[in-house]
Amino acid sequence: MDALADLLRGVAGLYGPIPVQRFSFDLEPAEVRWVLRSRGSDVGLAIYRFPDMSASFDAPDQEGTLVWSSTQSRGLLGHVVMEAAQSVLQVHGEDGYRAKWVQHSFPIAVLQDLRRLHLQQDKCELQHGVAVS
Repeated sequence: MDALADLLRGVAGLYGPIPVQRFSFDLEPAEVRWVLRSRGSDVGLAIYRFPDMSASFDAPDQEGTLVWSSTQSRGLLGHVVMEAAQSVLQVHGEDGYRAKWVQHSFPIAVLQDLRRLHLQQDKCELQHGVAVS
């Protein structure tokens, strides 16, 4: 699993026709499942924890323990996730990210997709960092 890429893809997916985005983080053995639901211009976020990913991967969300939920505007969520990923890239660089996280390269293309969608579709008035190349 590529946690950062999955997070970026999940948030980017909110800009498309599929109203629910799900992705999981493997905490070995636990699973932390994010469920993002589009609700007009808002997004309902829910994070569930399951004790064993090998037994829970196909389980309904409600079988997990709800550990956090919130409703945010899609624009704010897109902005914050995009800027956080950009900060990781600025701190570590592509080579440093690969050295630290070993199995995966920095998901630059997915970050660029999210940035493009956010700038095109959200009326975000927050300051934006320099676009990645």
